[in-house]
Amino acid sequence: MNTIINLFEKSVEKFGDSTFLWEKKTTDFEPITYNQTKEQVYRLAAGLMQMRIKQGDKIALLSEGRNEWIISELGIFYAGAVNVPLSVKLEESNDLIFRLKHSETKYIIVSGNQLKKIRAIISSLLFIRKIIILDPQEKYAYNEIFLGDVLSAGDKFLETNRDDLIERSRSIQDNDMANISYTSGTTADPKGIMLSHRNYTANVEQVMSLITITPQDSNLIIIPLDHCFGHVAGFYSFMAYGANVATVQTGKTPIESLKNIPLNINEFKPAIILSVPALAKNFRKNIESNVRKKGKMMEKLFNHALKTAYAYNKEGYNKGGASQLLNKFLLAIYDKLIFSKVRLAMGGKMKFFVGGGALLDIELQRFFYAIGIPMFQGYGLSEATPVISSNSPKKHKLGSSGALVANLELKILDSDGNELPVGEKGEIVIKGENVMLGYWKNPEATQKTIIDGWLHTGDMGYMDKDGFLYVLGRFKSLLIGSDGEKYSPEGIEEGICDKNKFIEQMMLHNNQDSYTVAFIVPDKEQLKRYVKETQPHLDWNSPEAKELALLKIQDVINQYKTGGIYAGEYPDRWLPAAIAVLPEPFTEQNQLLNSSLKMVRSKIETHYKSRLEYLFKSEGKNILNPFNMESL
Repeated sequence: MNTIINLFEKSVEKFGDSTFLWEKKTTDFEPITYNQTKEQVYRLAAGLMQMRIKQGDKIALLSEGRNEWIISELGIFYAGAVNVPLSVKLEESNDLIFRLKHSETKYIIVSGNQLKKIRAIISSLLFIRKIIILDPQEKYAYNEIFLGDVLSAGDKFLETNRDDLIERSRSIQDNDMANISYTSGTTADPKGIMLSHRNYTANVEQVMSLITITPQDSNLIIIPLDHCFGHVAGFYSFMAYGANVATVQTGKTPIESLKNIPLNINEFKPAIILSVPALAKNFRKNIESNVRKKGKMMEKLFNHALKTAYAYNKEGYNKGGASQLLNKFLLAIYDKLIFSKVRLAMGGKMKFFVGGGALLDIELQRFFYAIGIPMFQGYGLSEATPVISSNSPKKHKLGSSGALVANLELKILDSDGNELPVGEKGEIVIKGENVMLGYWKNPEATQKTIIDGWLHTGDMGYMDKDGFLYVLGRFKSLLIGSDGEKYSPEGIEEGICDKNKFIEQMMLHNNQDSYTVAFIVPDKEQLKRYVKETQPHLDWNSPEAKELALLKIQDVINQYKTGGIYAGEYPDRWLPAAIAVLPEPFTEQNQLLNSSLKMVRSKIETHYKSRLEYLFKSEGKNILNPFNMESL
């Protein structure tokens, strides 16, 4: 058997007295062992069986990351049920209602912080039989029960029916469903991705073929546990290695939880962290901000240290060489004087990051490689449970999405379905035991996505001669010129945003138009600083200051065009000839980012429809147009 239950039992047998989970509820991170975790899992599973939960029942789990999240999922599996993990970022009632109804959920496990969302919509959820609340409440509705009472019921069940639990857990088959994991639903209703026990254990085995973890290694999970990336790379791989994991201390608000991340990194001192580009950028901003606070001399020294590291490291796999002896010597000094101090601020024990979720620009990868905490880009998608490839300490090439995991077939196909040779770009198509069972109650979408066992990812990329995968972006987000030529915008957007401090977010658009345009979210604080340094007498609210700031944004773009210092990095025709500077950022709150912090292009285009149309008028091509002036 290759179920998650089997994986857990083997780890408990081998690492029983070692620490598995850490959690900070008050002042310190407190550990529990593999044996103690198993005891809690058995109690919860028994409690669920006492509640008459049947094999195949759907149980939704809505909670922040904590020990009870992992214990709850394992308990659901032991009881033979299916977990429907829900993002705590889901605020809209209809988003939650759709997922709960569509998944045919009968029971909900929810944290105290998230309970108000369920109570607000429970009148529309007549099919829900019981709500299990992880935190004690002053009052309970008729269909609510505290987790502690479920565990107590489990204790009684185990006294006389322990064999029933063992029999139920052992009856679970490899291809039985473990999760229904919902997509972000950026274009239509979200799809429920059916992931089996074997999907998960196969992907754990595949990840282990690339990245080695020791039983002493720890991971502070800072990404959501509801996503399968958090499952496989966050705790199931660590479980397989007998290592330990911690979750970020839950704050009273999402902002407070976010602020706990750097504090917890310092306290817990993890060896490995999983990240997404948005978090990685925040880490870099904090590092650079702290350097700036130490004065101009330190900032200059830090930047020279980075330049030296970039020259020596190159793309990682080809670092060093006879011509780099001086840089090697300088880097050793810089590492001792500067980079080692930066690493201390990140806990001091971190070996590397694993990056996923979206494209991670090579500039960002070079930065973290330079300071001695490499950020190894990986690639995957939920339909593949999710990991398909990754860079790793033993094999990496910055700028790529890494080598393929073991036991996976990959093809690159053109638009007619023909396989392309090495180096040519097309759609990434894969086959392996990590490919999902399909979309829940959506056979049409399943048939379009999985063809003859091959998962069509919808992503464009190519394999290089050294066996590294390069992912170029989504087919659906392609720029399409008036002559039908296509180009993926994501590399340009990420590259420009990461290489300058004045543009926070950017979305390119070209739908068979005569030229490309861009929506740009500026970093107003950096622009204010630039204006103050350039023209100290100008008031930020004056037209002259706004014009100076807009011309700086235009200058950043011009650096990539013919004659600019970065000319040739991207084809001129896909660089914006007209720019709309926006008054507010793309966020989850305004629904212009999805829960994976990716831009929802169709919604941005709809939201700014009039601005988009204006960009194709002659006056719209002037960056000093009144709409841009007003946005600042």
